[in-house]
Amino acid sequence: MTASSRPAWTGYAAALGVVLIWTGFILISRWGGKSALTGYDVLALRLGTAAVLLLPFCRDLPLSVWRDRRLWTLAGLGGVLYGVLVYTAFKFAPAAHGGILLPGMQPFLVTALLWGWLGERPPRSRLVGLSAIAVGVLCVAWPLLQAGDGRTLPGDALMLAASLTWAVYSVLVRRWAFSPWTLTRFVALGSALVYLPVYALWLPKGLTEVSTTQLVVQGLYQGIGPTIIAMWLFLLAVSQLGPARTGALIGLVPVLAGLAAVPLLGEPLTASLLVGLCAVSAGAWYAARPVKAA
Repeated sequence: MTASSRPAWTGYAAALGVVLIWTGFILISRWGGKSALTGYDVLALRLGTAAVLLLPFCRDLPLSVWRDRRLWTLAGLGGVLYGVLVYTAFKFAPAAHGGILLPGMQPFLVTALLWGWLGERPPRSRLVGLSAIAVGVLCVAWPLLQAGDGRTLPGDALMLAASLTWAVYSVLVRRWAFSPWTLTRFVALGSALVYLPVYALWLPKGLTEVSTTQLVVQGLYQGIGPTIIAMWLFLLAVSQLGPARTGALIGLVPVLAGLAAVPLLGEPLTASLLVGLCAVSAGAWYAARPVKAA
């Protein structure tokens, strides 16, 4: 069954899976960022684990795949560059900032790129939904901005750069239309081939300064969750819903990350967080609805 012949609900189910895994990714990544691990370590654990697990499934990849410059471009953007930026950012900025500046910015960046780059003007319903998402994200962000200081600015800047990188990756994925399973395998393997030798030879490491539990959790969650499962689900969602509607649903992540931080990190459940949850949920639903032809 091709992507276009699958029922639309598979795209929404895939997007929901991405939202849940990326919510955990925000929390796990910040846990690693607060440890002695460098951002380079976490990316190496992520790509190394994913490459080992996916290697047995790559025998049927044709040689032409490895010569395709578009695939190497996607691996460089979505695998290496995004990973370096995001894991380094978590050394300087908290998880809540990551939720807002990474997935929280996707609905707006993807829509802007599609409009400005490809000339795809968003329908009015999507703009209304994005407005509600913006209100919700601001409700979550405002208390953090008021309490913040300049120490998080380097991390925030890196997160914005990572978010823009992922938005470009999302648009190119839709434009080049590779099979989700082919792209998932290639991004993991191609990124590992490029990054791991550089990491082993030249980049700083802190692997010996943390517990085995930290290494195992980071390797397994980062390697299996975001890199394999969420990557495949994300690509499936984009193929079914398009990058704009998928990006709107991804806007749920910052609010869910804030809710998850209540029991896991002992953070308070505030009125602004609840208002943000309602606004983002309503906006994501409205922006991600199919647009009926006139």
